[in-house]
Amino acid sequence: MSDPGAAVVIEDDVDTRNLVCAVLLQSGFDVHAATGGREGIEAVRRRITSVVTLDIGLPDIDGFEVLRRIRQFSNCYVVMVTSRNDELDTLTALQLGADDYVTKPFRPRELRARIHAMLRRPRTPHPLELSAGSTAAAPLAPTAHQNILEHNGLALDSDKRTASLDGEELRLTRSEFNVLQEMLRSAGAVRSKAQLVKVVRGDYYPEDSYISEADERAIEVHVGNLRRKLKEDPHRPRWLVTVRGVGYRLAPERRT
Repeated sequence: MSDPGAAVVIEDDVDTRNLVCAVLLQSGFDVHAATGGREGIEAVRRRITSVVTLDIGLPDIDGFEVLRRIRQFSNCYVVMVTSRNDELDTLTALQLGADDYVTKPFRPRELRARIHAMLRRPRTPHPLELSAGSTAAAPLAPTAHQNILEHNGLALDSDKRTASLDGEELRLTRSEFNVLQEMLRSAGAVRSKAQLVKVVRGDYYPEDSYISEADERAIEVHVGNLRRKLKEDPHRPRWLVTVRGVGYRLAPERRT
């Protein structure tokens, strides 16, 4: 991976901080470390940041609040790295915009693999990043044959990683975009939660990987967030239909 950009490690435990920094340095990142939440937020704000690793239990403000504040000005990838493995913590982090969640103790190879899988999927920069003159994190340039998926007023540009609804831009996280893209590509076929877990995780998960209940619950959170952003009517869904006990399918195309 060439020139992946800057990474910020927000972690108060010195051993974990040194380990995460070493993993990111070996992956080619320009690494900056912070021991507290406020210091970490400013470190992300001051530079064009590609990846943030974030502990939940910080000495000043907790990681959830740090994540919420970062999401106000940056769409960088955020990986929660924490010893707290409660399912509610995982779901809260995903709802606030985290891209992944790794519990301590973790294997350095696992963290590196997850970060590499994320970086293979371009992100759309936050408007404040664009206004600050960010070019390193810009979306892919248009190609001669753009891959645009459309359904019931929803349009996804797979090349630019952008989405719009009835002409209005949608702000989606990486995982939300991947789920929605997979549903549009499915052309009405049912996609199980386990299948969508692998879509979100990307290259990290081989075909025979174990999918936990927490993984599937995370998909439910992503779908819930998508429905909220799409302002989906639960009684007359335009896009995402729940198939009880299995997963989801795309709603039929509506006639205009």
